[in-house]
Amino acid sequence: MLNLFCGRSVPAVRVLAPRCSVLLETVRGRKSRNDPKAKSKEGRIKYPPPIDPVEMLVIRERYTEYDLIMKALRLEFKEGMLRKRYEVETGSMAEERGRQEDEEHSALMAFNEAENQRMLKLRQERVQRETEVEDLQKKEAAIRREQDLQDFIKAKETEILHLQEAAKNFITLENLDQHIEEALDNPKNYNFAIDKEGRVVKQTVLK
Repeated sequence: MLNLFCGRSVPAVRVLAPRCSVLLETVRGRKSRNDPKAKSKEGRIKYPPPIDPVEMLVIRERYTEYDLIMKALRLEFKEGMLRKRYEVETGSMAEERGRQEDEEHSALMAFNEAENQRMLKLRQERVQRETEVEDLQKKEAAIRREQDLQDFIKAKETEILHLQEAAKNFITLENLDQHIEEALDNPKNYNFAIDKEGRVVKQTVLK
């Protein structure tokens, strides 16, 4: 009995040789290699599955997008490799360019610092002006409030003086008899009529 191992014929006792491998692949399933085709499938024609146009359009769009992304990545990697190779080959030029970039960066930082100081000074001046204007407005508001208070006090004092003058003619228990006698001596008739100009046109006679 002979088996095929490593492309040559060897005895059956060499089946488990560690340095050789089986050239024939085993097939899993219920059918063996020599079994005939099933009768139910003898006349069957196998057609490819139908293709959905919408699905095919989506697949093509995605493949195009994938292809573009991969091309961009390849170009990016290629550019990085070329840049690295160029820097290795032109080391002195790279050092000079780095020095120039450092000097430019230092100059830009100095300009930025000067600009920040200028803007800080302008901001401080603006804040100081706004503070002065606010203080002036507060002082003016305090002066107005004080003036309004003084005017209110003067108006109340004048009102009190008028009330004091009017109080002299008030009827009290002490001068009640006097006012009664004056009213009897000088009777007044309030039963009268006036025209549009305010003139008395008709008045009754007191009895």
